[in-house]
Amino acid sequence: MNQKSINKFKLFSNCIPVKGSRRSLICDVQRGEMKLIPNGLYEILSDYNGKTYDEIIEDYGEDNKPTIDEYFEFLEENEFIFWTPDPENFPDINPEWDYPGSITNAIIDSNENSTHDYAVIFQQLSDLGCKAVQLRFYNTCSLEQIEAILKTAENTRIQHIDFFIKYNDTLNKEAVQKFCTDNLIIQFMCIHSATTNDDKVEIENYSTRVLYTTEAVADHTHCGIIASEYFVVNIPSFLEAKQYNSCLNRKISVDINGDIRNCPSLPKTYGNITTTSLHSALVQKDFKDLWEINKDQIEICKDCEFRFVCTDCRAFLKEPNDKFSKPGKCTYDPYTATWADNANIDAT
Repeated sequence: MNQKSINKFKLFSNCIPVKGSRRSLICDVQRGEMKLIPNGLYEILSDYNGKTYDEIIEDYGEDNKPTIDEYFEFLEENEFIFWTPDPENFPDINPEWDYPGSITNAIIDSNENSTHDYAVIFQQLSDLGCKAVQLRFYNTCSLEQIEAILKTAENTRIQHIDFFIKYNDTLNKEAVQKFCTDNLIIQFMCIHSATTNDDKVEIENYSTRVLYTTEAVADHTHCGIIASEYFVVNIPSFLEAKQYNSCLNRKISVDINGDIRNCPSLPKTYGNITTTSLHSALVQKDFKDLWEINKDQIEICKDCEFRFVCTDCRAFLKEPNDKFSKPGKCTYDPYTATWADNANIDAT
């Protein structure tokens, strides 16, 4: 007897469907992959998960059998489902997200006039449980200067440091390649204002990525870009995005002047790092106001199939006075399933 007739289909717990206005998405948060699907298949996955094939055909009718067969061929081919007589023995992923620290990530901006004491900042971030830091330099910076900064992060809880650095002749591919290979704490390095675009720098430390871009990044206004290349598909980020803001939750920043903000692009400041500790800024009553604005609360985003793998921005908005407005730099329209700039590639 066909197993579909006696067994029930069950989505692997790491394969989570997300409904959009025009189409839906299956996010494989374990493999870091995603596939676009019709909304009709989403309905089957959400309404019949744990049911038999025959039950589905009975409800949808024989006329829809070829389409349903095509759906299940796709699901099995991509290993999104399995067949079992006891689907209740395979629970879904716990949807709750939490982190044993007050802060998960931070941004520190710098230009030629900045006078940051990185040792002090890193120690304060470590005390708050911060594990990832992004350093954005709008001026030129040598690898020797970067190495000196990295040394101040030693013996802290910081696990990853990303760099955005303005290009100069010393930042050639060979030197950067060796530097990143020798410094495993670096997860990503973007050399902006370069003479050519290049993302094929081979790093022996396979977890590090280096990107050269001709785009000039002069200040914090270059932040807030929404694009498919920035989509992230993994269990922690997916669960966090379902409950909290995918950009601002558990974030703290120090701008070029040393002012403490939730994000360098947001207008509100909470003191200066020279006179105010990061902890003191964090406990101010409205510092966390934007942390819990998730994509299900944001206009247009709430109808987007990419909402739980996408970044967000509450600094640059379509409607500047509405904190629930769509990000101003997002060109995707979930109602037509198209990118206005045609520069993004959808999931396949």
